[in-house]
Amino acid sequence: MDNARQKFQRAHNGDAAAQQAQPSTPGAPRPAPFDRLRYLRVVRFFAGVFLSVIWWDLILRRVPGVRGLAVRTSAERWRQITRRFRRLAIQLGGVLIKLGQFLSIRVDVLPSEVTGELAGLQDEVPAESLADVQAVIAAEFGRPVAQVFAWFAPVPEAAASLAQVHKARLPGGEEVVAKVQRPRIETQVETDLAAIRVAASWLKLYRPIARRVDLDRLVGEFAATTRAELDFIAEGKNAGHFADDFAEDPGIYLAQVYWEYTTRRVLTLENVASIKITDLAAIEAAGISREEVARRLYDTYLEQIFVNNFVHADPHPGNLFVRPLPQPPDTDPGAARPFELIFVDFGMVATIPKPLRASLREYVIGLGTRDSHRIVQAYSDAGVLLPGADRKRLEEIHDVLFQGLEGMTMGQLSDIARVQAELIMREYRDIVFEMPFQFPTEILFVARAVGILSGMATTLDPEFDPWSATIPFAEQLAADELGGNWRTWLAEVGELGRIVVRLPTRVDRLMTQAERGELTLQTSLAPDATKALRRVERSVDRLTWVVITVGLLIAGVVLRAAEGPGGLSSGLLVSAALAFLWGLTRR
Repeated sequence: MDNARQKFQRAHNGDAAAQQAQPSTPGAPRPAPFDRLRYLRVVRFFAGVFLSVIWWDLILRRVPGVRGLAVRTSAERWRQITRRFRRLAIQLGGVLIKLGQFLSIRVDVLPSEVTGELAGLQDEVPAESLADVQAVIAAEFGRPVAQVFAWFAPVPEAAASLAQVHKARLPGGEEVVAKVQRPRIETQVETDLAAIRVAASWLKLYRPIARRVDLDRLVGEFAATTRAELDFIAEGKNAGHFADDFAEDPGIYLAQVYWEYTTRRVLTLENVASIKITDLAAIEAAGISREEVARRLYDTYLEQIFVNNFVHADPHPGNLFVRPLPQPPDTDPGAARPFELIFVDFGMVATIPKPLRASLREYVIGLGTRDSHRIVQAYSDAGVLLPGADRKRLEEIHDVLFQGLEGMTMGQLSDIARVQAELIMREYRDIVFEMPFQFPTEILFVARAVGILSGMATTLDPEFDPWSATIPFAEQLAADELGGNWRTWLAEVGELGRIVVRLPTRVDRLMTQAERGELTLQTSLAPDATKALRRVERSVDRLTWVVITVGLLIAGVVLRAAEGPGGLSSGLLVSAALAFLWGLTRR
C-alpha cells in the first residue's frame, strides 16, 4: 500500500499537466450576482437584534424600577436571539452556518449564552437536486458528467452549506468521492458577507464592543476564511501540505487528490472511508485499542499546532477515520491491532503566523510545567492581551486552575468543571467579565479544533489524561529550545554581557536621581479599587444627569406657570426631555 508521501508525489508530478488539461474558463473565478431579497432578510434579522439591544440594554437598564427586570432576563433573551439565528442559518444555509460556527469560538467577544447555543450548530443542510449538481460538474469540465465519471451516485453522502459529496468511479475504475460546490453558492456568499458588513458597521456604534474588538479585522478574517473554502484547488494543496508534514509517520494517511478531475468547484479524492472515529463498537470489533486512538489523535494535534504550525481545523467525526491494518507476523494473539488515522476535508485549516509560533511554544511549555507566569508572558508576547490587563490576576487564576485540575483525566474534567467554574466566577469576577483578550482567528480556529478533539478523546477513552500526555511533549520542546539552538544561547549571553557592562552607569544614574529627590513611583490601582472608582464616577454622572434634567424641568414649569406658554418655557421643557434621553443612552 502506498504511503501518503508516495501518493502525493505521484499527484504533484502530474499536477501541471492535469491543470493544463482543464478548460481555462470553467474553473476560473467569476463575478457573482447579488440576491437582494436574501440580503434584506438577513439585514432585517440583525436590525431586530440591535433594536432589542438598544431597548433592553441601553434604555430600560437605566430606568429605575425596570433595570432589575432587564438584568434578570438578559441571559434568556440572548438564548432566544441565538436560537432564532440558528433557525435562520439552517433555513438559508450559505455563510450563515459558517458565521454561527465562527462566532461559537469567539468566547473573547460574545457572552456564553450565545457561544453555548451556537456550539452545536452543524454544517448540514438539505441536498441540492442531482440535476443541479451535475450541471456544476458539466460546466467545470466542459462535458457531460457521464464523460467525466464512469459512475456517479445520485444520492450524496453528505450535504454541507457550501458543497456536497457524492461517491463516484473514474473511467480507470478508481473508487472516489467528488466534492461539488452548490449552484449559486458564490451569490449566497457575497450576499451574506455584505449583510454581515452592515451588521458590523452598526456594532461599531456600540462603544463597549467597539473599544474591545477590531470589528473590521474580525469581518475581514471571516470573509477571507469563507472565500478560501470556495477554492478546491487550494484545498487540495492544503491536503498535500499536511501529507508532507506527516510523510514519515506510518500511522497517518491522506486521501489521494486526482488533480485531472479537480477544478476550483469540483474536488475528486480517493475514497478512504473507513471506521468513523466515534464508532466505538466498530473500533473495538476490529481489535483496535481505543486508548491508543485517543493518544495518537492528541499527539498528532500537538505536533500540528506546536511543530508544523499547520492545523487541520475541522476535526469533526465525518472528517476522521480509523483504518485497521494487517497484523505483522509473529504478533502476540492478544496484542492490539495496528491502525491508521485518516484525515479528510482540508477546506478549513489554520496556519500559525510566524510571530505567534514562539509564543505558542512558550505557552505549551508553561502548560506542561504548570508555570502560570510563563503562560501569561506567552499571552503578552503574542499580543492577545488588551491594554490594562492585570497580569498578576491572570497568573492567580491559572494557578487556581492548575491546582484544581492536577491529575484529572478527561472523564473527571467534566465532573469538576461546574465546581471550578463557580469558584472562578466568585473569586475572579473582574477577570472573567472583562475578558482582557482578543485572539487572532487562527488561534481561535485552533482552540475550536482542540475543543472538538477533547470531546473525541473523552469518548474514546474517559481515563485519558491530557496533562501526562502534554508534559513529555512540553519537556521535549523545552529541551529543543535549550539544547538545540546554540545561536539563541549565544545571543542571550551577548545580551547579558551588554547588561552587565551598562549596569554601573545605570546604578550611578539611579543614585544621582535619589540624591536630587527626582525619583518617581508609578502605581496602578488594584482591580477592586478600580471598580469602586468606576462606580463612583458613574454615580457622579447619574447625579449630574438628574440635577440638569430636574433643573431644566422645574425652570420650564415655573416659567410656564408664571408667564403662560412661550418660546423660552417650551425650550426649557424640550431641553429637559433631551437631557433625560441623553442620560438614558449615555454609558
